[in-house]
Amino acid sequence: MRRFQDEQGGEWIATVARHEGMDYKGAFHLVMTPADGSAPVELQDIRWNTERTARRTLETMSVVELRRRLRSARGRAPVA
Repeated sequence: MRRFQDEQGGEWIATVARHEGMDYKGAFHLVMTPADGSAPVELQDIRWNTERTARRTLETMSVVELRRRLRSARGRAPVA
């Protein structure tokens, strides 16, 4: 788990989630949740085969990279 701030100063928590299924390849993906507990942003295109690798990658990602990934995912979100 990593806490970081977006460009506007909003607090976010980056975590790893598991996609249940028969195939282990890419079973883990990145999830970013606002610290206020509102709806998370799931980044299904950022995937890992093991939780260990996912957590290690998340721990070493820079804040700039986390912000870039969040901005990209929010830009692709469907408009309600």
